[in-house]
Amino acid sequence: MFYGFIHTEAVIDVADAIYASHSGKDAYRIIKEPTVGAMGVLYAIGFVLLKVAGVIYLFNHHLLMEFIAILIISRLSLLMLFKIHIFKSSFATLLKESLSNRYLIASFTLFIAIGSILLHKFIFLLLIGLLLAYIISLWIKSKIKFVNGDVLGATLESVEILLFFVVAMFL
Repeated sequence: MFYGFIHTEAVIDVADAIYASHSGKDAYRIIKEPTVGAMGVLYAIGFVLLKVAGVIYLFNHHLLMEFIAILIISRLSLLMLFKIHIFKSSFATLLKESLSNRYLIASFTLFIAIGSILLHKFIFLLLIGLLLAYIISLWIKSKIKFVNGDVLGATLESVEILLFFVVAMFL
């Protein structure tokens, strides 16, 4: 049910790759393996619990617009990451090559306009989300030495969970 909503496979693969790289194993090979490790499962369970708790918190406090804004921001942050990183994945590289500057600017403009109508603090949340996505993706890249679709999925989930905390604490 939450498979498309929470990128559990990406979280599992990235967590396993980070821990495998500590012992000198090839992180890319670990990500491509069909098996999952104990650390990956623990991280996935933690992410699912945090994500569900964040969604329930926002809904219980009638923060539906904030929830929608967080979903928009996390996906816009991926567009930014596509422009910034060099990928070790042919699919992600093809997506990057197809993402023109014109499309990127149009997407950001449209979604900033929509988000600002939905929520008056949208631009503030957007800046925080973009910064978080950049920092998280750089941190993961420093640990496993590459960026691929799994890194993007884990980054998206991390940004959403952290934005749930930001909204809960400050808005």
